[in-house]
Amino acid sequence: MNRAAKILKKPFMMTLIAIFCGFVVAGLILVAAGYPPVHSMAVLLQGVFSGPKHISNVIIKSTPLIIAGIGVAFAFQTGLFNIGAEGQYIMGCIASTVTGILLDLPPVIEIPLIIAAGILAGALFGGIVGFLKAKFGIHEVLTSIMLNWIALYLQNYICDLKRFHKPETMGTYPINKSGYTMVLGSWKATTEGKERLLSSRFLTDTLLKTDVNVGIIAAVILAVVISFLLNRTTKGFELRAVGANRDAAEFSGINVSRNILHSMIISGGICGLAAALYITGNSPHGITTLAAFENTGFNALGVCLIASSSPVGCIFAGLLFGGLLYGGQSMQYVVHAPSEIINIVIGVIIFFVALVHIIPMILTRYAKGGRKHAE
Repeated sequence: MNRAAKILKKPFMMTLIAIFCGFVVAGLILVAAGYPPVHSMAVLLQGVFSGPKHISNVIIKSTPLIIAGIGVAFAFQTGLFNIGAEGQYIMGCIASTVTGILLDLPPVIEIPLIIAAGILAGALFGGIVGFLKAKFGIHEVLTSIMLNWIALYLQNYICDLKRFHKPETMGTYPINKSGYTMVLGSWKATTEGKERLLSSRFLTDTLLKTDVNVGIIAAVILAVVISFLLNRTTKGFELRAVGANRDAAEFSGINVSRNILHSMIISGGICGLAAALYITGNSPHGITTLAAFENTGFNALGVCLIASSSPVGCIFAGLLFGGLLYGGQSMQYVVHAPSEIINIVIGVIIFFVALVHIIPMILTRYAKGGRKHAE
């Protein structure tokens, strides 16, 4: 029993248990709503794994969630709750789109400038939150929520400007093609490229029919870099020390205010990077008028929770999240289940992940009870 308890207490196992419980509860909800649970879940999985095209689309949909999730995880590990990831992501989209429309330079210059614009915009919005927290002690949740709405209405304002608005649409013009980051983007648009890709069904599904881009590569590299920064550098130690115990960190000589500001700047910049790579790598390569939040930043909070604030874990949690969102569309089309069901699955999984700390307590108490009974 003790050995089994130790295995089940590991964070990875507890997360798997939480995910399993989420699917079980979702199945019960499907039954209550009058839908076949096993068939519905099978359709969901089939929508994700039925072909290279679907797997490619899941990766594409997951990429901004992974990167933004890493940004939220960075803030969490330094003791800050960055609920403003949505606003920082929106600001990154705005800055990247505006830069990509106004500039039409060679790709080697255009792409870095667009990405830099997105990072800077996200970092600026995150920095405002960090400054208000460090200087005046205003809680980051309050300022983040207000800034999220400012970002949303700013995007709508930009979309309505004559210079950027695309006639007969609700959005802007796309950025110039020199800013695209799709894999073989220019080549596969040529006649020769299309003929070569059409000769292979796998290449047709993965490259020609989807906007597969370099974002996932950037996400993996970013996860490794952020993990190294947090766990293998002096700066990372300072940031984590401030998050773990602010008073003790200040007593040991660490500048608490400066590290709070730096943490939110970095977190916001990462969310801005997610936005920039989305604009450069996915159609329509621009922004649209928003009636409500698109929830990329908010979903990143769920990714971070499922990953237990691990930057590397955000890769797998983001793929899970993206797979559920993408596979949920198939479940809606085939089984005719409402799209809210997939949101319930995600919500229940996050709920159980938030309760995973109860599992070790239950196992410990059960183990103690077993030993007393044996005595």
